[in-house]
Amino acid sequence: MSRRVVITGLGAITPIGLGVENFWEGIKAGKIGFGPITKFDASEYKCKLAAEVKDFEGKNYMDPKAAKRMELFCQYAVAAAKEALEDAAIDMEKEDPYRVGVSVGSGIGSLQTIEREHKKLLEKGPSRINPLMVPLMICNMAAGNVSIQFGLKGKSINVVTACATGTNSIGEAFRAIQYGEAEVMVAGGTESSVTPIGISGFTALTALSTNEDPTRCSIPFDKDRSGFVMGEGAGIVILEELEHALNRGAKIYGEVVGYGCTSDAYHITSPAEDGGGAAKAMEYAVADAGISKEEITYINAHGTSTHHNDLFETRAIKLCFGEHAKNIKINSTKSMIGHLLGAAGAVEFITCVKELQEGYIHPTVGYRTPDEEIDLDYCKEAVNGDFTYALSNSLGFGGHNASILIKKYSE
Repeated sequence: MSRRVVITGLGAITPIGLGVENFWEGIKAGKIGFGPITKFDASEYKCKLAAEVKDFEGKNYMDPKAAKRMELFCQYAVAAAKEALEDAAIDMEKEDPYRVGVSVGSGIGSLQTIEREHKKLLEKGPSRINPLMVPLMICNMAAGNVSIQFGLKGKSINVVTACATGTNSIGEAFRAIQYGEAEVMVAGGTESSVTPIGISGFTALTALSTNEDPTRCSIPFDKDRSGFVMGEGAGIVILEELEHALNRGAKIYGEVVGYGCTSDAYHITSPAEDGGGAAKAMEYAVADAGISKEEITYINAHGTSTHHNDLFETRAIKLCFGEHAKNIKINSTKSMIGHLLGAAGAVEFITCVKELQEGYIHPTVGYRTPDEEIDLDYCKEAVNGDFTYALSNSLGFGGHNASILIKKYSE
């Protein structure tokens, strides 16, 4: 018998606010996090906008010496994990540390380290490379640093599935608790890739929007969409076995009830054109929860604002839900915070939890002009109402599809 898994803590570092409360206030206000790139001189770049995290100081969340041994993607993860653990009121003195695990992923790790050390190699030779280059760079170090900072000795993994990383990380943490590998998992995703090579690489792929109007650069499902906007940040959640949470009197935000994954086995960047892979991931998540497809009334879409994603994800929703697709409210949080790559699914998971809690579905900000085939309900306006389930989708380069299903908690 698999065990029930509940959500007891949330932590977020985002382009529209540090901390879950600030982030959520930003979401409800329809705030957008887009602006000119400040992390380097982007004047010669085709893409000039990003959704950067503002006013973040690592030393506000951890020992300054520890912060110096971490690149931004790790600092964001540790900061969000600190908030989530405090929110959940997890007291490690009272826990068996080997039963508290970590599942925190990053799609890329530190491009900053690679850029900096490669320049040094070319200009000053191999003897000048930072001895910490490798542990600063590799993407599992977000999970490693979270584990070290908070004394978490259970299962510690780093799932890397490009833009599906955050969702897969939370999904794998869900499975770990379901099947008795841990009582508590600190789970989510983190990313910081607003760097010269990051921006130019995605631009060369024609994935990024080159629109310089912050209000029109990230407009998922809109006919005028032109690509995604690079975002950054971290989303971390505390997942916990139900009885464990109840025994310590934890507050419960919601319950994870379904998780589905597939691969398109089609193309390194494009989703399958019929949406078949993503449709099957959603179908698996719903089946995992043991509910009917008609019970799904809200989807937080991957919704990147690229031509291919929004079209093929719409096809996937129609393929999975048939006629019922027309009754489902669909939105994209990327309309406000851009695409956080490996952190996207985790921050969107937090969005879903808050939406279910408050009975408020945020609009897809900037959505104006419907596209011919993209004809579902993408929430031009906010929707207030009582929603029981939220299905969150993430689709990654390489054909990775992940869907996770959250339910309003009830005993």
